[in-house]
Amino acid sequence: MNQINISKLVLGPIRTNCYLVHKENTKECMIIDPADQPDRIIATINDELLEPVAVLLTHGHYDHIGAVEAVKRQFHVPVYAGSEEKEVLRNSYNNLSELMGEHPFIIDATDYLEDMQKLFLAGLNITALATPGHTKGGMSYLISCDGEQVLFSGDTLFQGSVGRYDFPTSNGRALFDSIKNKLLPLADDTPVFPGHGPATSIGEERTMF
Repeated sequence: MNQINISKLVLGPIRTNCYLVHKENTKECMIIDPADQPDRIIATINDELLEPVAVLLTHGHYDHIGAVEAVKRQFHVPVYAGSEEKEVLRNSYNNLSELMGEHPFIIDATDYLEDMQKLFLAGLNITALATPGHTKGGMSYLISCDGEQVLFSGDTLFQGSVGRYDFPTSNGRALFDSIKNKLLPLADDTPVFPGHGPATSIGEERTMF
């Protein structure tokens, strides 16, 4: 029986995946990448009778952080991001809102995570995996409970593709090193929930490398 429940919302003009993650038969949840349309995120949380305890950011691009401030105000929760992502979150050029968004903006996390740092939130075990490349401080999150584990890869790894590495703070070599050294060592049957597009698995994506 699956212990990790995941609701996906596809938000904003770039169709970014936002995830609500909670343990079976509990109300506490995490919000991964509140991208846009905060009213929709809040309504879904209320409809599902969930109680957010944290926001986890895979990286700081504008299409993944557009609803952070509204969600933080509504639910009074901490916001976690990679420790190397400060210069992306805090800079409208680096977070792309100045380049691609209608209104440049910046945000800040309340808590910055180091590689392999572990958290226990909403009854679930979280391991923060530093996966730089798409951005300097990108994080993937391995979430586990009772032998079940799932990966949230942000824009590092997609179904049949990888993240772009032609943005400010991007690095192509770092991206492929992150995938090879941090993600591919996971079990083939590990589900992967990316920042855009459909879910996949480590086994399915291993064939690309």
